[in-house]
Amino acid sequence: MSSSSITPTFRGGDYVKFFGAGALAATLTHGAATPIDVVKTRIQVDDAMKGLNMVKAGRSIVAKEGASALLTGFGPTAVGYLVQGGGKFAGYEFFKKKFIDMTGSQEKATQRRTAIYLGASATAEFFADIALCPLEATRIRLVSQRGFASGLTTGFMRLAREEGLRGFYSGFVPLLFKQVPYAVGQFSVHEAAVEVIYRTMGPERKAKLTQLQSTGVELSSGIVAGVAAAVLSHPADTLLSAINKGAGDPKQGVTSRMFSLAREFGPRRLLLAGLGPRIFMTCGLVAGQFVIYAQCKTLVGAPPGIEIHKEASLK
Repeated sequence: MSSSSITPTFRGGDYVKFFGAGALAATLTHGAATPIDVVKTRIQVDDAMKGLNMVKAGRSIVAKEGASALLTGFGPTAVGYLVQGGGKFAGYEFFKKKFIDMTGSQEKATQRRTAIYLGASATAEFFADIALCPLEATRIRLVSQRGFASGLTTGFMRLAREEGLRGFYSGFVPLLFKQVPYAVGQFSVHEAAVEVIYRTMGPERKAKLTQLQSTGVELSSGIVAGVAAAVLSHPADTLLSAINKGAGDPKQGVTSRMFSLAREFGPRRLLLAGLGPRIFMTCGLVAGQFVIYAQCKTLVGAPPGIEIHKEASLK
């Protein structure tokens, strides 16, 4: 711990380890969830699938297009979230440390822990989304526009050739509206849930946790965080899918287009269309990411994350 810092010193190699662990956690979970995401996206943007649940929509896709259709967009999903996941987790560790140090004391950091979680997760996600956006645009175009391209490379090159940076970043504002609330829910609620669990068990029991029990804590808190992340990010996720498909007036600016589509869709479609599958998918994604991230950090010898939990029972 340096003289000007109230937190342990993280070196460049530590952030490389954070990045690698986060990248592996995100790409494994998002890659595995590709079929669920395909069904969710089609429910959101395909009028023929309005009102269908996840199982019926999935069966309809397989019947008409074959089982391989459920893996549409796997390439950009895996590559995009490899970069985004690494940036998000490493960025969260970086900005959390910076914001804790800015408070000047451990006591003030603990008092302001919610603001620190919110600020660190939102800032980290913003920078991670700059890298994610072109690949996410390619993925959604592959899923929502059948025959657009045969895979990641051809889809990416076609989008670059026909629309350039504008095509890659046409959904950047909605992506921020989707991913920033997602990250805020993921990290802030996870931190809060872990704090409640640790406070309930007490410091002595916490110190004696086995590897399996620690995994159970990560899994439980990750499921709770997954629900929050899904609900907070779902409206913008619906809009992002529609915009990348080409919905709305292309003459409008992205933000105006997003709000116009929101009015057109209405609250019910915006808030509920595809929400069930999204909650199911996101709980698995978030819980899986925290478990894999913790395991990978242990394997590569990364330092533990900085804790500013208030573990004493409130009186």
